[in-house]
Amino acid sequence: MNTSTSSSLPSIAVLATGGTIAGAAVDVMNTSGYQAGVVGVDQLLAAVPALSTVVRIAPDQVASVDSKDMAMPLWTTLAQRINTLLAADDIDGVVVTHGTDTLEETAHLLHLTIRSDKPVVLTAAMRPSSALSADGPLNLVNAVIVAGHARSRGQGVLVAFNNRIHSARDVVKTSTYAVDAFQSPEIGVLGWVQDGRVEFQREVVRPHTLTSAFSIGATWPHVEVVTSYAGVSRIAVDALVGAGVRGIVVAGTGNGSIHTTLQQALTDAASQGVAVVRSSRVGSGHVMRNGAAADDALGFVTAGSLNPYKARVLLMLALATGESSAAGLQKIFDTY
Repeated sequence: MNTSTSSSLPSIAVLATGGTIAGAAVDVMNTSGYQAGVVGVDQLLAAVPALSTVVRIAPDQVASVDSKDMAMPLWTTLAQRINTLLAADDIDGVVVTHGTDTLEETAHLLHLTIRSDKPVVLTAAMRPSSALSADGPLNLVNAVIVAGHARSRGQGVLVAFNNRIHSARDVVKTSTYAVDAFQSPEIGVLGWVQDGRVEFQREVVRPHTLTSAFSIGATWPHVEVVTSYAGVSRIAVDALVGAGVRGIVVAGTGNGSIHTTLQQALTDAASQGVAVVRSSRVGSGHVMRNGAAADDALGFVTAGSLNPYKARVLLMLALATGESSAAGLQKIFDTY
């Protein structure tokens, strides 16, 4: 642990949004029937007094929600709050405590819209604060250490979880219960943090934060996700088009393949100006572009290694810039 004087320690803002890390139940054996977001940021910080030896903390209770209920207005508030904090000379980095359910989506959004190279680190927990062997306190300590580390600067938004450091673009939740629930299945973690030591083993190469073309706007284009599966109908796509959606991400099978019935509905949607992005319901891998034989002819965009939910985030941000052509959107997906 850092034993420097308080004045020489990095100053880290801890923004709490709720989630399991701030959850509580009466029974210490209960790790599923708890109430999320009921523990305030001051109580979370009080549970890990060692933080005062590592950084100077500036706590901020932004929200108290179960992250399954995360919505765009809170995304807007969170991004704007982080940008304001990081613009101040007396803040060296930000940690966001979050629920695990939508953490990967929030992290990806912030990765593309934060306008600073100062560290932003998200963390969470799989067990509520009241549980035996709660994982939140250690995850919080590690996140704060990562946010205060010089090597974290310029890496974009990070996720510190179970002693590993992930890039926001790559990380996904892969378990409903395990404390190692977050993985970066396609290219692996950025590094690790343990016992106060931080080590990065690779760097983020795609554009983000200061090199990103995106920003938080006043409105969010309406983008939804549909899934391809055996016997799927076109009902959902037709209803979404009728409701005026701007974009549809399809969680296809395998390499983003789409059932014939659903593909026809999506082709019709694309012909009416709806942006259609092919992703995959598979847990890892890339959705490759099929070229003139398929995607070009149908007007579809491919998501690369982004899962459907991260692809939705990028598509919303891309449409918000005014880009709507398949070629222009494909260039964005190939870049980010």
